[in-house]
Amino acid sequence: MMSKEIDIVALGELLIDFTESGYSKNGMKLFEQNPGGAPANLLTAASHMGCSTAFVGKVGNDMHGHFLKETLKKEGIDTRAVLEDTEYFTTMAFVELDERGERSFSFARKPGADTMLRKEELDEKLLSNCKIFHFGSLSLTNEPSRSATLEAVSIAKKAGVIISYDPNYRASLWKSECTAVEEMKKVISLADIMKVSDEESLLLTGASNYEDASDEFLKMGIKLVAITLGKQGVLVARKDQREIFDAFSVNTVDTTGAGDSFWGGFLSRLLSYNQAIEKLEWEEISQCALTGNAVAALCVQSRGGMPSIPGKDDVELFIRNNRKRCSYD
Repeated sequence: MMSKEIDIVALGELLIDFTESGYSKNGMKLFEQNPGGAPANLLTAASHMGCSTAFVGKVGNDMHGHFLKETLKKEGIDTRAVLEDTEYFTTMAFVELDERGERSFSFARKPGADTMLRKEELDEKLLSNCKIFHFGSLSLTNEPSRSATLEAVSIAKKAGVIISYDPNYRASLWKSECTAVEEMKKVISLADIMKVSDEESLLLTGASNYEDASDEFLKMGIKLVAITLGKQGVLVARKDQREIFDAFSVNTVDTTGAGDSFWGGFLSRLLSYNQAIEKLEWEEISQCALTGNAVAALCVQSRGGMPSIPGKDDVELFIRNNRKRCSYD
C-alpha cells in the first residue's frame, strides 16, 4: 500500500443512539444517550486497535452534536471534517432491545444534520490521503448527502484508496424496500471490499443462502466480502476461497455496533499486513476474521455502540484466553 497520512477515513451518519435502559420508579422506560452511527462505531474499533482514523460528516450545532464531536476526539478520531449545521438538528435513533439483545429502531431524522452534507464541503485532501475509505448506505437515503457520498468515493478511488462499503439497511429511512435495494446495489461495483449482514446479503442478491450471496457479490466486482452471521460467526469470501469463521460464545447484552466493531477489527488487522487484498494469504485473512470476531464478542457484552467497543489490550487478552475455542487457529 502507498504511504498515506490516515489509515481509515469513514463518511456517514454520526448520531445519538438513545438505548433502552430499564424503567423509572414510575414505570416509564428510560433511554440512555449513547454516541452512535455505523461509520463512527467502525472508526472507534479501528482507533482502539491502533489505526489512525478520521470521520467525514455533519452534526447539528446543538448539545448532541457537540457531545458527538467531543466523543470522537476522546476516541482518537480526527474531526477536522466533522461539520456543524446551524439549521438542522443532530439525528437521533431510539433503540429498543428484545430479550436476546436484538434491536429495533425509531429515527428522528426528517431531515437530520447527517443528511445535509454537501459535496462542495468535502475535504479532498483527506479523502485522497488515506489507505481505506469506508462508507455505508444511510448517507445514500437523501440528498445532498447522497451526492456527497458518491463524490467522496470518486475522489478516493482516483487516489488509489481501497474502498470499503457497508450496505446497512434501515427500512424506515427509505421510501420502499425496492428503492432501498436498488440504491444500495448501485454502489457495490464502486467498492473493493464489503461487510454485509446475513439478512442484507439475501435482500441485495435474492439468493437463498449465504454462499450463493457471496458469489453474487464477487460477480459484482467485490474483491473480498464478509457476511456477518450473528452467533454463527462470519462468512468471508474471495474469488479463490471462502470460509465460515466461528463466533466466540459470549453472553449477549446488546448487539448495537457488533457488525461495525467486527469490521473495524478486521480492517485494522488487514492494514497490518500492508498488502494488496489479492496478495493476502488465506491464513492472514483468517487472522483478520479472528480479530474482528474478538472485537465483536467483547462489544456485545455491554450496552451501546461506541461505549462498548473494547481496547486493543482487551482484544489481545481475549484472543489469548480463547484460542482453543477457535476452529481457525
